[in-house]
Amino acid sequence: MNTNQPGSAYFLDHKDEREERHTLSVLVDNEPGVLARVIGLFSGRGYNIDSLTVSETEHERHLSRITIVTTGAPMVIEQIKAQLERLVPVHRVSDLTAEFGELGAIERELALIKVAGTGEMRLEALRLAEAFDAVTVDATLESFVFQLTGRTREVDRFIKLMSEIGLVEVSRTGSAAVSRGPRGM
Repeated sequence: MNTNQPGSAYFLDHKDEREERHTLSVLVDNEPGVLARVIGLFSGRGYNIDSLTVSETEHERHLSRITIVTTGAPMVIEQIKAQLERLVPVHRVSDLTAEFGELGAIERELALIKVAGTGEMRLEALRLAEAFDAVTVDATLESFVFQLTGRTREVDRFIKLMSEIGLVEVSRTGSAAVSRGPRGM
């Protein structure tokens, strides 16, 4: 039996291919079940989603934009895009990473980070928050909640630093992304 069947991600032989992180922007009809179909495509084939955001973006046309960050070998990414394009409610799939490179697309994430600490640890949390341009959205005598908007790796760095100080919890939105320049999706 041939185990290198191109129709299934489970059997793809891509040990020589380096995994890449890609940000996909998918324009879909804003109707019940669409997100479930998109997610089902990923889970049914063993693909992983690193980040997912979705919101209606064109109210009059009833369109929503799904931003998916996924990691895979180039062949797997191409397969994901092809399968997404075949879904009925999908109008357009744009691979922002492939089209514009790692730094070409504008990509941001919002995170709320709760940190507890007193004394010197409290002061260090404030210093780090200022260095990262984080906004203090709540403060008590024993804790802070910081809001940070930035690239995913910047948010990751801030969270790692705060874990040394007294990280309590984190809530993240996932990545939102658009292409550079005058052209839309």
